Amino acid sequence: MTQPAPFAEIWRGAFLESVHSGHAVVCDDSGQIVHAWGNPDAVILPRSSAKMIQALPLIRSGAADAMGLGTQHLALACASHQAADLHTGIIGKWLDTMGLSDGDFRCGAAVPGDIDARDALIRAYEQPCQIHHECSGKHAGFLTVNKHLGGGADYEKPDHPVQKACLDAFEEVTGLSTFGYGIDGCSVPNFSTTLHGMARAMARFAAAPDGSAEARLHQAMRLHPELVAGETRSCTDLMRAMDGKVAIKTGAEGFFIAILPEQKLGVALKASCGTPRAAACAIASILVKLGALDPNHPEALKYRNAPIINRRGIVTGSLKPAPTFA
Repeated sequence: MTQPAPFAEIWRGAFLESVHSGHAVVCDDSGQIVHAWGNPDAVILPRSSAKMIQALPLIRSGAADAMGLGTQHLALACASHQAADLHTGIIGKWLDTMGLSDGDFRCGAAVPGDIDARDALIRAYEQPCQIHHECSGKHAGFLTVNKHLGGGADYEKPDHPVQKACLDAFEEVTGLSTFGYGIDGCSVPNFSTTLHGMARAMARFAAAPDGSAEARLHQAMRLHPELVAGETRSCTDLMRAMDGKVAIKTGAEGFFIAILPEQKLGVALKASCGTPRAAACAIASILVKLGALDPNHPEALKYRNAPIINRRGIVTGSLKPAPTFA
């Protein structure tokens, strides 16, 4: 099957109003496909779902240990955070330790996703900074690698040693040469692969031995779900619902990955429509199918069988997983 498979259905009363479709792959530790929906060979940009791969040079270069980074730093290097004080406080101290400042980032300024942090800036008549960008943890990791390597300031450039190290790691764990790259929202290259390649990479993380760079990163994510995203976010909600046994990470335009160490499985999916609600419903449904997520857990129901409520508080419909995942 090469066409997208149904992911999620939107019902309004007795009417099937919309259907979200996409592609998904589950791989085992040998890189073989265990389950597939849609086209496993679809060429994709994993966007922020690739952050744990982009963080591999942080550990492999020796930069993380030389800087004395802990699990919180590693989790933030893999994060798309809300820029709550919890996130920016750690990243700010991280920069200070390196003798760097907000101006050394190359991700751009962004309004915090955290409402309290956003409102605090407004009340103080202050403008958002680059540390408020959801990718500033990843960029702090890049700056750490760059300081360790002694590279130039423009670490975001495709031909910079930091990004070359990211490409090498990406091709290694996906098992494929990239088809090229697009420039991500935070200005760094986002390398392409197939959906199968990305699931294979996540299975490699899942099966990695303790002490390896892959294991240290997914362990940090599972230990600190609140740092990987933030309150109300699907990554944080679902990791908590699974008691930290699984690492998951969303990416822009409807991407999602999961790393299941106990089963040594990796998951990658792409919602063709690019909507977060379709991707979150699909990843939750696959995790239920794999036995990692209790289908009756409130957070599972939130993303798999969510009521659609209008502004008067009336339930007008529901979001449900497509029969594909039954």
